[in-house]
Amino acid sequence: MARPFRSSAVTWSVGYVLLGVAALIAFAIPLWYAWSVTIRDGRADILRDDLQHLADVFRREGPDGLTALINARVNMQIAGERILLLTDAGHRPVAGNLQRWPEGLPERAGADTVSVALDGHPVDAVLVHRVLPGGYHLVVGRDLARYQPLERRFAYGLAAAVAFVTLFGVAGSVLIRRELLSKVHGIRQTVLAIMQGDLRHRLPVRGSGDELDTLSQTINGMLDHIEHLVRGISDVSNSIAHDLRTPLAELRSRLEDIALTRPPPAETFAETEAALADVDRVIRIFNALLRLAEIDTGARRSGFVAVDVASVAAGVVEFYEPAAEVRGVALRFDGDGDARVSGDPVLLAQAVNNLVDNALKFVGDRGSISVAVRSRAGDGVVLTVADDGPGISDAQRTRVTGRFYRGDASRGTPGVGLGLSIVDAVARLHGGSLELADNHPGLRAEIVIPGGAELPVAATS
Repeated sequence: MARPFRSSAVTWSVGYVLLGVAALIAFAIPLWYAWSVTIRDGRADILRDDLQHLADVFRREGPDGLTALINARVNMQIAGERILLLTDAGHRPVAGNLQRWPEGLPERAGADTVSVALDGHPVDAVLVHRVLPGGYHLVVGRDLARYQPLERRFAYGLAAAVAFVTLFGVAGSVLIRRELLSKVHGIRQTVLAIMQGDLRHRLPVRGSGDELDTLSQTINGMLDHIEHLVRGISDVSNSIAHDLRTPLAELRSRLEDIALTRPPPAETFAETEAALADVDRVIRIFNALLRLAEIDTGARRSGFVAVDVASVAAGVVEFYEPAAEVRGVALRFDGDGDARVSGDPVLLAQAVNNLVDNALKFVGDRGSISVAVRSRAGDGVVLTVADDGPGISDAQRTRVTGRFYRGDASRGTPGVGLGLSIVDAVARLHGGSLELADNHPGLRAEIVIPGGAELPVAATS
């Protein structure tokens, strides 16, 4: 059972919640600062304008006129709306709603924040002070608490936004975790079945096209390949056991017969030569398997050089010409110009050798075999080996490249059924393919090696 707080969905959701909260805070801080600066500067400007207006009244009407105006405004305004104070040179109140000179307010003119007693209650206020002619002092101010309700609403709004983001983040994490767990449960069931040996199971694909579906499709492709390899290994193991049993049984029988009958030297030597032939057959099987394993791992790809396929094929044809002449088989080669690819010359020669050797096994006396190499402009090289022998039926063409597979026509011929497997593996190692077709009559085998790979510089000189 997955632990909730160790779930990747919860981890990601918590991360996004924290990111959202951080974004809200990052948005609120400059907004709060802008609000504070705007309110502070706007409040100071209003107080200065009011102070200037009162100073103008003092200048026109004198202390009595200003006293009357201040008292009238104090009586008309809402309690605490504005702070007004006019004092004489000794700071004794003349008019206004303050009972005494604010403690801590400096003598100089300017704006300051101090604590005053307003209607018997201490409040923090912004006061603007000016000295008037005759030593009078004029003070105009505002209670700072006037904007606190609005500031509280802002704080409440920010807290509500944070709570909203957190709530939906937690709810989203629960839903995402539930959805992920349902998909992971299906994957887990499939993996457990595969671990128990049932390779037919595949991960569920819902067709949504999301990341998990893409991952499931990729893993299913891997499982298909693994199942194919496992079945291939099983088939190869059975084939190896079958193909090794015959020569080993014959070898044991010969050696046992020699040990029991003690035949004369000539017969002993003959049986020894036959035993050596059986050993050589077993060695050929293991050499072919080792070569296939080396090709399958792609280890030989690191040693690719520029190879002229036409030159390789011509060398193989020249090697098999004496054997073809003995049987009266016409072995021809046809190659054009530069047919270079990036590859392994030894493996390519082995592939051509296997195709020609197969053709010689099955073509009749006085038959014909043609080997041709054609380069396709910008699209690689095609090597063709065609004969006029019995060919391969359509049903068998998809199976002859399997390891140790031997068709009905090859039962009486030497070999272990790995020739075309090696050819197919070499073609795939070079990024190409082995294609088999009817030659009307006979078999037409083509190794198609695509172009586009950059040739090694050191090998082109």
